[in-house]
Amino acid sequence: MLGLKLATDPRWVNIVESNIEEILTDHAWCEQKAASNAISLVTYNSELEELVTEMLIIAKEELDHLQLVHNLIKSKGLTLGRERKDHYVNELFKFMKKDGSRRDALCDRLLFSAMIEARSCERFKVLSENIKDPELSKFYRDLMISEAGHYTTFLGFAKKYVDNLDIDKRWQEWIDFETSIIVNYGKNETVHG
Repeated sequence: MLGLKLATDPRWVNIVESNIEEILTDHAWCEQKAASNAISLVTYNSELEELVTEMLIIAKEELDHLQLVHNLIKSKGLTLGRERKDHYVNELFKFMKKDGSRRDALCDRLLFSAMIEARSCERFKVLSENIKDPELSKFYRDLMISEAGHYTTFLGFAKKYVDNLDIDKRWQEWIDFETSIIVNYGKNETVHG
């Protein structure tokens, strides 16, 4: 479960199935935000050549996912709705350390990113195993694999660029915090909702 302590209740998929247009719209905007996050990591850390190279790959993959979701929306005769706020991600953002060295801030941003990818991967797994639509089941299974790769990339870079932080300890703090907030989610037809 990617280190996550609390699994999503499979009954969440029943909520999702009641409004496929909403989950797909929310998912599309999650992919856009993930691409933007990767680009912002490039912008603020342009001197880290390996990080820049990998973040550009992730940004492109996230944009490709956005296009896949949009194509799926169109193929189902649905409409991409307006951007939604992601309250889960906003709560995680508040937990991110904003002080310390520049490297410490980078490591926490990478852990923040890894946490989002981990939960997205877990949600996509639940969708792939429980949604009745075979096309959506396969779609979410394929994306689950990609999200797992992004999770490990972000976590790996956090460990690589650490200055004086105990990354394993800090990751455990992230997991504990995420556990404390995820209990409030799983009630809406959104990726993290």
